[in-house]
Amino acid sequence: MPDNAELLRLENLQVRFPMQSSAIDSILGRPKRVVRAVDGIDLNIARGEIVALVGESGSGKTTVGRIITKLVQPTGGRLLFDGTDMTMAHGVSGLRPYRHRVQMIFQDAYQALNPRHTVFDAVAEPLRSLGLVENHDQLTERVSESLSAAGLKPPEEFFARFPHELSGGQRQRVVVAGALGVRPELIVADEPVSMLDVSIRAQLLQALIDLREKYSLALLFITHDLPLAWLIADRIAVMYLGKVVEMGSADDITLKASHPYTLALRDATPKLHNEAGRGGVQALQGEVPSAARVPSGCRFHPRCPLAFERCRVEEPPAIAVGPQHTSACWLAK
Repeated sequence: MPDNAELLRLENLQVRFPMQSSAIDSILGRPKRVVRAVDGIDLNIARGEIVALVGESGSGKTTVGRIITKLVQPTGGRLLFDGTDMTMAHGVSGLRPYRHRVQMIFQDAYQALNPRHTVFDAVAEPLRSLGLVENHDQLTERVSESLSAAGLKPPEEFFARFPHELSGGQRQRVVVAGALGVRPELIVADEPVSMLDVSIRAQLLQALIDLREKYSLALLFITHDLPLAWLIADRIAVMYLGKVVEMGSADDITLKASHPYTLALRDATPKLHNEAGRGGVQALQGEVPSAARVPSGCRFHPRCPLAFERCRVEEPPAIAVGPQHTSACWLAK
């Protein structure tokens, strides 16, 4: 369980990707457009805490994960890790200690693994590159511990296997073992179970929960699936078009949601809808608006069935709707 000591803090974090201008734009002197992938979010994670970042495709949640793991450089705001500003950290010397403490689990395990590397090499690579072992015996011991912790037992049976010789669940566990091998304090898990069968999902989710308990591991769990977030997370942050629109405990977000977008995500899941005791299904219409053309005022209003005139001209701030529960909606109560 979280010990309330803050490990990670994001302050007004922004990422804007420039778009290529057309010939007509250049001739007419139009200003260059940008994609506002992450548009000023605030988020904190305590030691040993599991926070889920939920949203549909295009909301910017994966970009947040890549910022935290220093795979994408933010264009604004700050990233604080254990009280140290890591926003502008770069290069081998600047990032080596950080890589030791923060790791990522990617969505597609098959793409994340080198098909020419055995399981042993895949798990051993970060240990070698970060210089965390002194000899081959230590390396073998750490690889064995990591594979066992990820649920691949006995680990020796997997050492010489290649990715194509493993099932989907086993490949994902190898990726988990690779992240665990360096003994990080925070793992960013980007849709780690979306490509797995339901039974394998349950096993891997339980493994992540057990690892949190065993190692006091903090976890940012990125998903589009609200029920999964409810099962695994202590807190949930709901993201839409680069902004966090609602944040609170897992029960608050799932059963006491106040933002129309969160309600729509919840109603799209029949089981949660029935448990919540609400009638009807609130379905969203259309696609997520382009992050290069964010609507003025409330960015959700073009898809919101409850939208009113104020939403068109003014963006709502995060309003407290309960203890540690906020919602960015003018109708939040």
